[in-house]
Amino acid sequence: MSIFLDSELTASERSEKAHFRVIPVPLERTVSYGAGTAKGPEAIIEASNELERLCNGVEPCAEGILTEQPLNCDGSMPEVMERLAKRTEATVRAGKIPVTLGGEHSLSYGAVMGVSRALDRPIGIVQIDAHADLRVAYQGEKHSHASVMHLLVHEGIRLAQFGVRALSAQEVESRVHNGVFHVDAEELVTGSIHAVDLPQNFPELIYISFDVDGLDPSVMPATGTPVPGGLNYYQALHLVEHALKGRRCVGLDVVELAPNGNTAWDFTAAQIVYRLMAVCVQNENSV
Repeated sequence: MSIFLDSELTASERSEKAHFRVIPVPLERTVSYGAGTAKGPEAIIEASNELERLCNGVEPCAEGILTEQPLNCDGSMPEVMERLAKRTEATVRAGKIPVTLGGEHSLSYGAVMGVSRALDRPIGIVQIDAHADLRVAYQGEKHSHASVMHLLVHEGIRLAQFGVRALSAQEVESRVHNGVFHVDAEELVTGSIHAVDLPQNFPELIYISFDVDGLDPSVMPATGTPVPGGLNYYQALHLVEHALKGRRCVGLDVVELAPNGNTAWDFTAAQIVYRLMAVCVQNENSV
């Protein structure tokens, strides 16, 4: 089995005591344009071996990173979601942070619901994405990658979206109806905005959902639904890091990588995963 950051971890850093639990989810069931997300988790893990231990001034791996067996993605979508929810719930109950690697974005429903069940406290999602993912259903599937945030807001999860630049009229209405906080790509990119304050009443506990198509295709072309006008690499990370100030990360996912043979994009996704681990560590030390 491939291990995240295998080339750098000591024996103690990959033990059951590890603070981060990497959960590969090779899910590809509802993709609606390009394909390849099933290969995303393995590509990220393989590329992670080229990362440096130090990231943004800290060494997240010093807290420990345990890579679990890939999730079995056979069966119905509700079965897959419950299987993943049990994994993330167990991780959070053990006092660890689940790091779910996708796979398509629909997996976030299972990942977030498991975290929510374990905490039994309000949580909010900080989402980087080209799409709002607030459709009631897409192509007849309620567990579609295009509907995942609709399902979550209807479970009472608060949502903050950054970088969206492709959405339907139905999703615009959903944002209003469900009180979704959002700053879209055109405003962020044309204004070179790297920091946005979340509403004061947004939950303290944060789940990060980072869809790599939130980045501009010039930075991340290896995704099934690339949309022009996206965020740049540092801008996306800075938006997440600022949003987490004074709050605590309780889980994260990085989704929608569709490897195309150029390892630069796999490495970019792996670096994003590790940088998000770094912000978790930094916030735990400051809160």
